[in-house]
Amino acid sequence: MSIEQENHHPGDSRFFSKTGPYTIDDLVKETGAQLTPPRKNVNQVKFSGIAPLQVATSAEISFLDNKRYLPLLAETKAGLVIVAPAFADKVPETSAALVTSNPYLIWAKIATLFYPKNKAKPGIHPTAYIHPDAVIDSSAEVQPFAVIMNGVHIGKECIIGAHSVIEQGVQIGEYCRIGNHVSLSHSVLGDRVTLYSGARIGQDGFGFAVGDKGFVSIPQIGKVVIQNDVEIGANSTIDRGSVRDTIIGEGSRLDNLVQIGHNVQMGRCCIVVSQAGISGSTQLGDFVTIAAQAGLIGHIHIGDHARVGAQCGVMSDVEAKSDVIGSPAMPFKEFFKNVAFLRRMAKSSKGKEDN
Repeated sequence: MSIEQENHHPGDSRFFSKTGPYTIDDLVKETGAQLTPPRKNVNQVKFSGIAPLQVATSAEISFLDNKRYLPLLAETKAGLVIVAPAFADKVPETSAALVTSNPYLIWAKIATLFYPKNKAKPGIHPTAYIHPDAVIDSSAEVQPFAVIMNGVHIGKECIIGAHSVIEQGVQIGEYCRIGNHVSLSHSVLGDRVTLYSGARIGQDGFGFAVGDKGFVSIPQIGKVVIQNDVEIGANSTIDRGSVRDTIIGEGSRLDNLVQIGHNVQMGRCCIVVSQAGISGSTQLGDFVTIAAQAGLIGHIHIGDHARVGAQCGVMSDVEAKSDVIGSPAMPFKEFFKNVAFLRRMAKSSKGKEDN
């Protein structure tokens, strides 16, 4: 079969396991959302899955969270659409509307209902190496060629991916997912932590002194603490602390290809987007967002709810609830004033040259 002939409907059964079907009552109970009076009888309809507006069928659920896609909403064949109150009257007569103030959150809950995370299949693959002193809960799954060293503790219903290496003394809580080819050392993980494939956690931090004859490496004797409900993206790296711990706060999300230096301390529910780097001993408050390719120097503090823009160079503290952009970083309004000024200057200079 050619690629052109492939079915582009989401949830390909070759890759994803699906539950369901579910009724309206099931969905309302699961999400807590309010169902508007349906314009057709859907109380007994069983929905089989989710799909984008443009391909959804009458047995599927879709959502709208951006007015840009209103034309797609007008033509959708979805049996049920999740929308904000402002768009409820735009839902076609052929569809029912599940109205909520946060459509994307409800979509996430319904998508998770249909496509839950894979559960651990208890057991240790015969090709895995398990040190006799390691403690692995009987409900955990250890996949082919994994290596688990002495003193490791692995909690209930964890999955350790193929070719991953769990070094001496590492503690892993319950319901964690360690992807393929992960290396994990000098670390303590809470519950429900996910490390995606290729993540490198707990390696030496970048620390050295300069002597007459060159560099002298400094032993990095801290660890990495990853709190509950954290996700670390593929090929991301988190250095262990030098003399204090590197901490990733509860509920935080790190994208693929993120670098976290030694001694960094992140608060709760922080977001760090792809290719961003945070240098050693920097502190982030709660709910901080670091956008893609941003770079933060060491030993600074980013306040609660602050947002750092893409490709931003942060060289000093950022106050709580601030939005900064540019390099060096500055408040959004100041940055765009500077941009506007430079454009006016450029136009003025061009006008003089033309004369």
